[in-house]
Amino acid sequence: MEDKSYKEYLNQITTFIFDVDGVLTDGTVTVTTDGEMLRTMNIKDGYALKTAVDKGYHVCIISGGSNEGVRKRLENLGLTDIYLGAHNKIEQLNDYLEKHSLKLENALYMGDDIPDYPVMQLVGLPACPQDAVPEIKAISKYISHKNGGKGAVRDVIEQVLKVQGKWNGSFDAKYD
Repeated sequence: MEDKSYKEYLNQITTFIFDVDGVLTDGTVTVTTDGEMLRTMNIKDGYALKTAVDKGYHVCIISGGSNEGVRKRLENLGLTDIYLGAHNKIEQLNDYLEKHSLKLENALYMGDDIPDYPVMQLVGLPACPQDAVPEIKAISKYISHKNGGKGAVRDVIEQVLKVQGKWNGSFDAKYD
């Protein structure tokens, strides 16, 4: 990964698309006795997502998981385009881009594992957390120094907003 290559793309990003498990979470689940799978999300990632929404960026979630608690958390942050149970992520990507008249070259997608691979090959800036699988790291133009669920989402959003002069601490954003 060359610094120059990913930094060249930051100015053109208008759209953030994220996977959930392994990106917004650390990829682990706690399974309760009744079979519910609990995930942990990072508050700093939530703050950055809320800030991006408040600043007018398009923010979308495309995840193979289908936990309604995840949907509720993301809706509380202001996200409206949340595709859960997505097994063909390209289908959801195309639907989202068409719905909002967006271009692939202006989209950043952060994924961490093989199901993200096809989508990441299409977007302008494929990105991943530090602990992504090798195949995903190999096609990522940006690899965060943070692990999934540990601030990788905040890292990439903050970088884009800083380059575009839109990161100012936004103390008015409600993120919890």
